[in-house]
Amino acid sequence: MSAPDPAGPRRVRPLGPRAALVECADLHDAVAVRARLAAADLPGLVDCVAGAETVVVRASTTAALRDILRAARAAPRGRAGAGGARTVTIDVVYDGEDLATVGELTGLGADGVVRAHSEQAWTAAFAGFAPGFFYCAGEDGLDVPRRDTPRTAVPAGSVALAGRFSAVYPRSSPGGWQLIGRSAARMFDLDRDDPALLRPGDRVRYRPVRDLVEITPAAAEPAPVRGPHLRVGAPGLQTLVQDGGRAGSAALGVSPSGALDAAAAGSANRLVGNGPGAAVLENLLGGLELTAHGEHVLAVTGARAALTVTGPAPWRPPLGTPFALRDGERLVIGTVTAGARIYVGVRGGVAVPPVLGSRSADTLAGLGPDPLTAGEALPVGPDPGTAVRLPEPVPAPPAVSTVRVVPGPRDDWFAPTAVASFFAQEWELATSSDRVGARLSGEPLARVRTDELPSEGTVPGCVQVPPSGLPVVLLQDGPTTGGYPVLGVVHPEDLAVLAQLRPGGRLRFSPVPAPGLGAPSPGDTAAGGTDRPAPVSTATVSSTETSAGTSPETSPETATDTSQE
Repeated sequence: MSAPDPAGPRRVRPLGPRAALVECADLHDAVAVRARLAAADLPGLVDCVAGAETVVVRASTTAALRDILRAARAAPRGRAGAGGARTVTIDVVYDGEDLATVGELTGLGADGVVRAHSEQAWTAAFAGFAPGFFYCAGEDGLDVPRRDTPRTAVPAGSVALAGRFSAVYPRSSPGGWQLIGRSAARMFDLDRDDPALLRPGDRVRYRPVRDLVEITPAAAEPAPVRGPHLRVGAPGLQTLVQDGGRAGSAALGVSPSGALDAAAAGSANRLVGNGPGAAVLENLLGGLELTAHGEHVLAVTGARAALTVTGPAPWRPPLGTPFALRDGERLVIGTVTAGARIYVGVRGGVAVPPVLGSRSADTLAGLGPDPLTAGEALPVGPDPGTAVRLPEPVPAPPAVSTVRVVPGPRDDWFAPTAVASFFAQEWELATSSDRVGARLSGEPLARVRTDELPSEGTVPGCVQVPPSGLPVVLLQDGPTTGGYPVLGVVHPEDLAVLAQLRPGGRLRFSPVPAPGLGAPSPGDTAAGGTDRPAPVSTATVSSTETSAGTSPETSPETATDTSQE
């Protein structure tokens, strides 16, 4: 990817209907632009994430996005670390498994690598992959390739190099970076007022030490649940607490999370009289049993399944309708017959403690409550004092779903025939799909560019295409940055379609124009850089249908490959 002329205007590329990618002169300019936008208190700015050479901005409306992009275009060229940046010192024991290898790769030897790493200042450029995982850019020399074979588990605290970046792994996870040492620094700690040790633009110094002082925080005992609550009898395959999510923390590597089918979750809350921010239960494929302790009002929406209330007078409440669950009665949700995810709203909301302002479970980062287990008690919040709503219809999913996609920002990395194939063929949801990403099976898409894309920000709905050529649609728990080209972005209102698709289910993509992103600056030829909607490529209009088979169900814990770390 070529950077824009440092003396010319910044180019802008659409990233769906309410987000855009701003191309910057270099990494330092990207960090500086992100800092300016984040500090400007711009109305409608939801998230702002720097990448290696770009800034991604996400807005609440298209109109707000245009105003934010005007500010981004007008921002002067900058350098990372300016404007009140802190200096953070991280103690390191340099005994990593790959230290000798890095010494050979760089020609510096192990001791030379230690000196080069510890005697220069690094800049915390951007976060991604996991909360607190910061890509720190150096000022000198070190440029190291990733390992040929990534490790399946890198220990938490590992100090690593990849390309021209250094990072500390905040938690144990798979990874392909070269390990040169270890640190006891807690890169992301929810017990601190500011959980992330680093912020974009901070200066980082790595200090060699012989030993580390590691302080293990005492695990807090969960408070006993008192008052009205629901007790889990059977949790089903996967049941999670979800609300509106954690928008606004993407710059720290924190995914938005939240309900995958926001419409179904919203309906469950409306039916029982809750406000839109109340937490609900998101259940995968049914099999959930809940027993009432106290008097409750519930509603079940989303996928279709039979509901049964057992007690003195067993009965079957309908979907999409508020109903009473009296003290001692049990709600049994049967196996899903259509769709994939069921949402259970309870009057007062599920009142588990919030984490970073949200009660949502983030399956990639491990934030929020764990998946429900048998015997667990779920506290219920106070009665909202509002009326319940009339029943709302629960539509049956179509045999083949159609999902709107705004092409770009990296559709020019693919052959025109590949873009046409993406929109023409019928895709199948793979069994390895989860809340991080929907993996698709079909005809692989050929790229015309095979070089590595510098990491850049993502939003839910990004259609990443890894080297296999098979797309992955990032969902609510997806990483906040990525290194695979994004062919297009699913319209936010259509993400619910993917939430309700079962493995083996089929879908098609339909191209829709990008919004106009404001008047172009001289020389700005990027898609969406005019007041007119960006044209859809003529390569995307084919609609020939093909057949697809089915594949078996798998565990929701199967990891989705959406990262190169």
